[in-house]
Amino acid sequence: MAHEKKSKKPSRQAHHAKRSTRFPKSSERHAILNEQRRLKMARSPHAYVRGNTAQFYAWINESNGNSLPHGPAIWICGDCHTGNLGPVANQDGKVEVHIRDLDQTVIGNPVHDLIRLGLSLATAARGSSLSGLTIVHMMEALAAGYESAFSIKHRNPKLPDRPEPVHLAMKLAVRRSWKHLAQERIEDLKPTIPLGKRFWPLTRAENKAITEIFRDEAIASLPTGLRGRNDAGKVEVLDAAYWVKGCSSLGRLRYAVLLDVDGGVIEGDDLCLMDIKEGVKAAAPRYEDASMPRDNAERVVEGARHLSPFLGERMRAARMLDRAVVIRELLPQDLKLEIDELDKDDARAVAFYLAAVVGKAHARQMDPPSRRAWLAELRRNRSKTINAPLWLWNSVVQLASSHEAGYLEHCRRYATGVN
Repeated sequence: MAHEKKSKKPSRQAHHAKRSTRFPKSSERHAILNEQRRLKMARSPHAYVRGNTAQFYAWINESNGNSLPHGPAIWICGDCHTGNLGPVANQDGKVEVHIRDLDQTVIGNPVHDLIRLGLSLATAARGSSLSGLTIVHMMEALAAGYESAFSIKHRNPKLPDRPEPVHLAMKLAVRRSWKHLAQERIEDLKPTIPLGKRFWPLTRAENKAITEIFRDEAIASLPTGLRGRNDAGKVEVLDAAYWVKGCSSLGRLRYAVLLDVDGGVIEGDDLCLMDIKEGVKAAAPRYEDASMPRDNAERVVEGARHLSPFLGERMRAARMLDRAVVIRELLPQDLKLEIDELDKDDARAVAFYLAAVVGKAHARQMDPPSRRAWLAELRRNRSKTINAPLWLWNSVVQLASSHEAGYLEHCRRYATGVN
């Protein structure tokens, strides 16, 4: 990227007006995005699992809900599949594997995170043509990895050695720069967001609302708070677009915003890409007596601070167009783990490690007596044929069966257009 002083640039509206492509009106977005979501969910059983959080909890209640233990009341991810874990950077540049998506976070039953992760891993294993016996061993490793976070005295246990797929993701994460982020997320190094399949133009009301949001000092302090940036720098909105992103989030308000932090030279270190996502009601069930923020964006931020501190410190809740939104900067080091395929030699190690990550996020919220009591509960109800809680195994088996049937039916309906 050339190191030149900025000349006067055209307005975002003028930039968008140059495009001849016909983009959907704001009133048309929902129907188009819903079709895209259905298409993404039809790609594979694992994609169907990731995009079907609400149905996951419906199946939990129908099949095995009454037999599940009631764990301590803590913040849980609520949508703990493999794609929602991965390397995350904090404001000082340190990188660790954390839970990276907290849209569904609530104060609820920690077994829901463990079962959802088990289902995700089992589905990925079946998609990788691994044997049923390997999945049995993975569920044993899942239980052992999760329990490892509660079996020591301090609240911030060290994670086990990273298995190869996670190690490779971490190596990639720590080497990434703004250039990698720009090429991956917006496919462009220029200080604009190119409109197309991934990015749609904004309405005037959306443009105005985004400009107003970044005039708020609490929001503007997000990008200036990162190490190496001028904390007194001026924050300027260079460009913004509606972001067609995700699977379960398709259809919500979602925006990409390109900012310049210091108002001087346009360089990678001075540019940042902000993600604005609508906070909606969680599908994950909460404990009825739990006290949580009523505002959905504030709930997400509060859950992130407990479960994923690196991410939580980089998030803010706000209001936009009379809706709750969560705002965060996307850093080059933030990556999701691609566990759609598993190698037999890595399967158990991956299950152990990811369960330990989730266990650590849960354990840091409990005092020593609660951790001991929860560990004792986890070690109950074992059989001679599997070294894991039977409620975990039974839930994963029943849910895997239900999801496979649901996936095939989803594909039939999507292919034939039946609603």
